[in-house]
Amino acid sequence: MNRPLAIALGTVVTLLAAAGAGAWFTDRYREAVRRADASEAMVASLRAQLDSTDAGVVEVTKYVDRVQTIRVKGDTIVKEIPRYVTLEADAACTVPGGFVRLHDAAATGGVLDSDPGGADAAPSGVPLSAVAGTVAKNYTTGRVNAARLTALQDTLRAQGVAIIGEPAQ
Repeated sequence: MNRPLAIALGTVVTLLAAAGAGAWFTDRYREAVRRADASEAMVASLRAQLDSTDAGVVEVTKYVDRVQTIRVKGDTIVKEIPRYVTLEADAACTVPGGFVRLHDAAATGGVLDSDPGGADAAPSGVPLSAVAGTVAKNYTTGRVNAARLTALQDTLRAQGVAIIGEPAQ
């Protein structure tokens, strides 16, 4: 083989090898950039989750304090029933069976009979103070549930979630 042809072939082979190596390094570089972008996106996502968690901890703390206050107030009201609904008031007020059935159906979401019957006018044996205690406890439970809903809505708002029934922001 003549020398210029061998040099030309050697140069072509060297150039092809250099091009192949360049392509290989370019692919490695692009893969590294793709991984870096994916890592940055993951870090941003994790930061957002952490921020959301921090906001959630604050909301849970507020919620626990709110519920504790509601329960203390409710318990205080129940303790005061004997002062406000005395034994004399219990003796003077007859709570009919129909009232007890109506109240219990409302509290449980039950359905009343279509015919209340004459027996509903009879005394139930439930004292007025017991009715007051049940109503006070039910209202306390209702306020606790309202606080739970408010806390959940506040947590969702902090995470950027739209709440049904509220105008979009």
